[in-house]
Amino acid sequence: MSGDNRVLMSVHVIGGGLAGSEAAFQLAERGIPVTLHEMRPVFCTPAHQTDRFAELVCSNSLKSDQHPSASWLLKEELRRLNSLALKAAAVARVPGGQALTVDRDLFAEEITRAILSHPRISIEREEVAAVPREGVVIIATGPLTSDRLACDIARLTGSDRLYFYDSISPIVDADTVNLDIAFRASRYDKSLDGTGDYLNCPMNREEYDRFFDALVAAQAFESHIPDDVPYFEACLPIEEIARRGRDTLRFGPMKPVGLTDPRTGRYPYACVQLRQESLRAESWNLVGFQNHLKFPEQKRVLRLIPGLENAEFLRYGQIHRNTYINAPALLLPTLQLKSDLRIFFAGQISGVEGYVESIATGLVAGLNAAAYVSGEPIQARPRETALGSLCHYISGADPKNYQPANIAFDLFPPLDESLLKRFRHDKKARHAAICSRALEADA
Repeated sequence: MSGDNRVLMSVHVIGGGLAGSEAAFQLAERGIPVTLHEMRPVFCTPAHQTDRFAELVCSNSLKSDQHPSASWLLKEELRRLNSLALKAAAVARVPGGQALTVDRDLFAEEITRAILSHPRISIEREEVAAVPREGVVIIATGPLTSDRLACDIARLTGSDRLYFYDSISPIVDADTVNLDIAFRASRYDKSLDGTGDYLNCPMNREEYDRFFDALVAAQAFESHIPDDVPYFEACLPIEEIARRGRDTLRFGPMKPVGLTDPRTGRYPYACVQLRQESLRAESWNLVGFQNHLKFPEQKRVLRLIPGLENAEFLRYGQIHRNTYINAPALLLPTLQLKSDLRIFFAGQISGVEGYVESIATGLVAGLNAAAYVSGEPIQARPRETALGSLCHYISGADPKNYQPANIAFDLFPPLDESLLKRFRHDKKARHAAICSRALEADA
């Protein structure tokens, strides 16, 4: 195809989640007409509740926005590249300590409005059952890719589908939290305004033991997960964590360190944190409390948490399938399919984990697809950057033992030996140096 003919083509973006919305916006902003395919509400998923684009179905946190962290760096790179999702997050931000947390409804509304109003984006509400065999395509169908499309992707790539399963946390009505027990605080008093961005439900040992015993004895939904398919370690259901030992919760989602109970002046034995869900703070998410218990069991067990004895649950924890390809065997660092360069993958189906990582791969796929359509050379993002390191991992990891990844400093190339020696005993300085190098490389 000539460059001129490519420009006249509409790129097909399959999936209107975080990655697909970002990819469609980046293409359209560069003058490329886009057809964005989203199957909701014609076909729904077990996790989504609306037909909005970029709906957040798990946490409302886009993780740390504190310099120098890998998550901050990835978001900073996205901001500099005019990310639609990061602009929406700035509008929808709610207090969350050092994390970028958003009002999930406002966040999705902002992105949906931008997509629907863009003159170069047309919307098709339908299930795409097969990858288009012609034209430029970005597959961004996320962790809940429909069975028919997943089967076609498997046929197209010659690779078996891979699965892992993760969960979503319960949400409670703010008015039903007992504030005589639950107290406001951020761990080690770190918050945006000094008042404490989380609600904390403290437990003494007796209360913890009672909760633990009820949790491990509670009835779960019948699992359809094969025994040889692992959970993603960062999203383990609380009952799975508990089965690893009586104190595992106290060193995980219920760790009490850095939280002083004002009633005792000491750290509690264990503590459950609740994070604000919306700008009006009418709902709170139980941080790290994803689970697979039956709904009546969740209500019974979670009401054993001090401060939640009368809690009303706006959403219970759930578990859902997550589908992704064996990216190192299939993709280039540009997110193109090695066997068919007109096809790009982005989002969780490409083998990343996390909201911001999905946004990032959507942005990269959109930029690269725009270059491909325009007949311009496509280059991988600089290896020193967060975007480059993330794409390098998903395209260059060991395909025999591949696991999805969040952005982390261990994905980046090491610093020069002189800097490593200089900052040998100062991890924060090392991380700051990696951030500085990345932003210089992407300037």
